[in-house]
Amino acid sequence: MERIIILDFGSQVTQVIGRRVRELNVYSEIYPFDKFPFGKGAGGEKTIPDDVKGIILSGSPFSVRDADSPKVNLSELVGKVPVLGICYGAQYIAYNCGGNVEASQTREYGRAELTVSATGDKIFEGVPVKSQVWMSHGDSITKLPDGAELIASTPTVANAAYKIREKNIYAFQYHPEVFHSQFGGKMLGNFVLGICGCKGDWTTESFIEATVAQLKQQLGDDHVILGLSGGVDSSVAAVLINKAIGKNLHCIFVDNGLLRKNEFEDVLAQYKDMGLNVIGVDASERFLAALEGVSDPEGKRKAIGKTFIDVFDSEAQKITNAKWLAQGTIYPDVIESSSVKGPSATIKSHHNVGGLPEKMNLKIVEPLRSLFKDEVRRTGRALGIKRELISRHPFPGPGLGIRVLGEVTREKLRILKEADYIYINEMRKYITDLPAASNGFAAEESGEISLYDAVWQAGTILLPVKSVGVMGDERTYEYTVALRAVVSNDGMTADWVHLPYDFLAKVSNEIINKVKGVNRVCYDISSKPPATIEWE
Repeated sequence: MERIIILDFGSQVTQVIGRRVRELNVYSEIYPFDKFPFGKGAGGEKTIPDDVKGIILSGSPFSVRDADSPKVNLSELVGKVPVLGICYGAQYIAYNCGGNVEASQTREYGRAELTVSATGDKIFEGVPVKSQVWMSHGDSITKLPDGAELIASTPTVANAAYKIREKNIYAFQYHPEVFHSQFGGKMLGNFVLGICGCKGDWTTESFIEATVAQLKQQLGDDHVILGLSGGVDSSVAAVLINKAIGKNLHCIFVDNGLLRKNEFEDVLAQYKDMGLNVIGVDASERFLAALEGVSDPEGKRKAIGKTFIDVFDSEAQKITNAKWLAQGTIYPDVIESSSVKGPSATIKSHHNVGGLPEKMNLKIVEPLRSLFKDEVRRTGRALGIKRELISRHPFPGPGLGIRVLGEVTREKLRILKEADYIYINEMRKYITDLPAASNGFAAEESGEISLYDAVWQAGTILLPVKSVGVMGDERTYEYTVALRAVVSNDGMTADWVHLPYDFLAKVSNEIINKVKGVNRVCYDISSKPPATIEWE
């Protein structure tokens, strides 16, 4: 399989480079700048593996002039396969190959007009002479490196793009990977498919075929345990492994009492229709007992995570001969755990269930660890998984435990489940002309879609706030619920959705009339950042 290797120098958009290369049906991998996957030659020397067809050096928050800036040995990389430097990558090549990089008099962030001077060059094939690109830098290349040719400029950046023909190096001061660079995708395609010569034959179908074959070889006749959550990642992982080993896969679906109304029964029925070997475990009382008296958000996450490990381990012990624990780890998780700045900080401790494999003495199998979220959804579609599962909104690991603000009680959960049930069901029924979110089938379908399909993630939050109301000429003093709906590509940033007033009015009326304990409904109109998608 052909690969493009992306070396990460700490840019916030390195993952976007990887996604853009994948969109060309070429497999890409992201590594920290100092972890290039070298092979070994006959004499033990470092070599570029034969399947690596090109290398991309990412941007960075550092300056190449800083003493502690990230560094690579270019002599080990250049001249062997084509190299593309982006922003910091372009400056790093210039700085280390005889050029000059200096602090700019005026920092350049945002849109800029690129003028191509080397119109006949392969990298700009199909790109107009003038187009919009996106800049984000504080330094500028004031002198090109030895042997370099200027190929593009902007009104304020003379050396916006260059190439070193003898070493097959291309370098852009701007970011071709971001949406705002109009022909950036074309430029990346010219580099990957044209200059690197990649075939572009890495497809969802080829991934499934190769992964199932690999799983058969890796697992053999061994038994595997997998914890299903009802979400997209664990569901797709389960179907892939099931195709490889069938009934030797044992799935455990735990009801922690913090799922949405009827979710445990509905999702369990869906899994069994898919031919999976599933054990449903109702541990709701155990989780609620662990949460009693706990109001701190992090404390709740830890209580939920610990209880899940205990429940899952107890159930797994009933399965004899199990040697593997399957997990729905996806590529962003892998990247974040080996970032330039070290392992990512603990943001949601319910994801940190790393104690399970050691406690259970099992080996790990992660069939989705090379895929981004949208690729997981496409894989699920190709595997024939039902739309209801593939197009599901993201749902937090601790479930409604972090949507009941403060201490979780049975009464609060009852109120939240009923209110959320109304909100989500009304979304599914409401037809809208808003564009479809990238949550599965809807984004590629034509015609009318539901409001649910137009939203990336939606949920209801029960606030620890009571207010005075009037119902039937009587004074009430009841809870407030907040509705949340956002659009996003990957959850890293998100914007609130402009839900129609008539929809909000109907939902508010339905909740207040039908959910005992609520007399006020609010809508959250904050974006991420500065707010997070979940309130806790």
